[in-house]
Amino acid sequence: MTPESLFPIWADGVRESCNHLWQSTLFVGIVALLALLLRKNQARIRYWLWMAASAKFLIPFSLLVGLGSHLPWPSHAVAPKTSAYVAIEEMSQPFLEVTALNTPIAIPVAQPTASHVPIRILPPMLTAVWLTGFITMMSFWCVQWRRISRLVRSARPLIEGREVDLLRKAERLARLPRSVPLLPSSNSMEPGVFGIIRPVLLWPEGIARHMDDAHLESVLAHEVCHVQRRDNLTSAIHMLVEAIFWFHPVVWWMERQLVKERERACDEAVLQLGNEAAVYAESILNVCKFYTESPIACMSGVTGSELKQRIARILSAQGVRKLDLRRKAMLALACVLAVGVPLAAGFLRAAQGQTQGSDAAEKGGISGSWQGTMRTPDGHNLRVVLKIAKDEKGGLSATLYNLDQNGPPMAGSLVSFERGTVRFVNDFPRLTYEGKMSADGNSISGAVAENGSSPLVLERATPETEWATPAPPPRNLPMAPDAKPGVEVATVRPTQPGTTLFMLTVRGEELVVKNLPLTFVMKFAYPTRPIVGFTGWMDTDKWDIEVKPDTPGMPSIDQERDILQKVLAERFALKFHEEQREMPAYALTVGKDSPKMTKSVDPSLKPNFTLFPSGMLRAQSATMDDFAHLLQGNILGQQVVDETGLTGKWDFELQWTPDETQFAGMRANVPPAADDANAPPPLLPAIREQLGLQLKSEKTQVPVVVIDHVDHPSPN
Repeated sequence: MTPESLFPIWADGVRESCNHLWQSTLFVGIVALLALLLRKNQARIRYWLWMAASAKFLIPFSLLVGLGSHLPWPSHAVAPKTSAYVAIEEMSQPFLEVTALNTPIAIPVAQPTASHVPIRILPPMLTAVWLTGFITMMSFWCVQWRRISRLVRSARPLIEGREVDLLRKAERLARLPRSVPLLPSSNSMEPGVFGIIRPVLLWPEGIARHMDDAHLESVLAHEVCHVQRRDNLTSAIHMLVEAIFWFHPVVWWMERQLVKERERACDEAVLQLGNEAAVYAESILNVCKFYTESPIACMSGVTGSELKQRIARILSAQGVRKLDLRRKAMLALACVLAVGVPLAAGFLRAAQGQTQGSDAAEKGGISGSWQGTMRTPDGHNLRVVLKIAKDEKGGLSATLYNLDQNGPPMAGSLVSFERGTVRFVNDFPRLTYEGKMSADGNSISGAVAENGSSPLVLERATPETEWATPAPPPRNLPMAPDAKPGVEVATVRPTQPGTTLFMLTVRGEELVVKNLPLTFVMKFAYPTRPIVGFTGWMDTDKWDIEVKPDTPGMPSIDQERDILQKVLAERFALKFHEEQREMPAYALTVGKDSPKMTKSVDPSLKPNFTLFPSGMLRAQSATMDDFAHLLQGNILGQQVVDETGLTGKWDFELQWTPDETQFAGMRANVPPAADDANAPPPLLPAIREQLGLQLKSEKTQVPVVVIDHVDHPSPN
């Protein structure tokens, strides 16, 4: 895909990211208000409020909105267009392009041209800036983590002693289910809990010289509280938020609030365990006097936070209020709103979409002609028309026209219109279009999926604006079987750049070749003999050829070959001779079981093959000899001999995963093999499993066509 085709995707991603940042910032503001209202209550409640605000940055509301959109809406109900719904939409998604009452509409995204250099480099430049910040943050923390990990690995746990006895006592008072290893450290870093799953307590070796038992017991009780609360885990989660959203100042302000409330919560817990406030305050000051603070937030220590306010709070012996019924109800309501508002927004949005889709269908209906211009990944504009019709029973049928590639129209094998969404599927080739109808019923915004995705906005066409589509060709009478047609008029032109459709077919009484190299045309014209002596341009240059025979009627496939042989001789000055050569060949035989193909209903029809380099083939009214020639000339490039013994004409479909050796004569872009367990099998197993036939490789003397001379076509 080109940078231009990726720009709308990047713009949508930026818009969604901005909406997510706005929602998360708004959520932080609400949490800050709740924390202010609960400032005289327990610190652990405020801590978990701030932790919820941090987690909100990792969980977009769009997940809950999407869940709400799948809730069932009664088919007879009418979605209310309330001011509350509009306010929720406008407040939660200020960066969404909207119209009246926030109804999403089809807004074509301007495609940047090559001259818009700043626009083209903006996505990779901003991505590089963000990635640089993310990697810098993660690298810094990893270095600090590894530094502390080395201290832990080099230390041996203390088994007995004064500090160990006091630590076990603190663990019993806190009812800690598992003992925490006490590791001595010669580093000047404060005591701290390190680790998330199996935490250990790093303990400065000389700390016992500065404190008595009461001071040590209060410090150890503080660290045990950190372990009990799993503060290292929650701190690591917020560090991830900071690494992802390093550019947002709110996440750094939240870190200060989290550390402050974390230490206050531990202070409250230590005092509740029976430790004296003055002794506890002195122990904190002694730690700050002799040791440095932990370098990373996910190693919970003793210091940190606002020290003066913290000491004053401990010494003031302020009682901590428990939540009364009014504050419990306020917190419960906040939780319900945090989950319920996005669910309700998704529910109402889906209901609005269903109602608007129904209203649009009632206003103008889905039937009619829809047209628009699609920009392909290689930068070309293609006009597309989708004609939709409804029968007496309400069933839908549709046909898609690609006006700029002169291909045959594609009939929809599945056409649906539900809840304002149009879906068109053509099974062969696999092409889908899905789009959302606007509120006024005059446009559909969606994308075409066929070997990639391309945005396509369709507008309802009026008789004055409708683009002309090719009329269905009249049914022509076949050319007389014994006729030897010549060429009345032949037009040969180079294929226009950007053309993706290729074909060789009969349109009315004319033979039409589109976007095919001369090697393909020659192999079709001379199917029974391998051809050698191709030059480079015959493989690379592609041609559009239109031939009007001098004999009335629709030519048979053998007559098509006769016509192309004359065009090759007259316009490309082709000269050749035949000789015998030993070459590898394939024998097409019947497998162990009976053929898995269907006899043609109307054997009078001429053979028709639809072939795609992605590995799809549909055959109608084809003999086994026709199939062998197709394999030889178009897919394998080697002699294929029909030894099936099957007579008559057959209809069948074949799907396989092609490799780089196939379609060489067509110079088609064979897609790389997908690493997918559900991918079709390679060609030979696919022929055996799907058709009940076999291809056996062998070497034999075969007659070949040797090119003596060929030239670029003469002027028209």
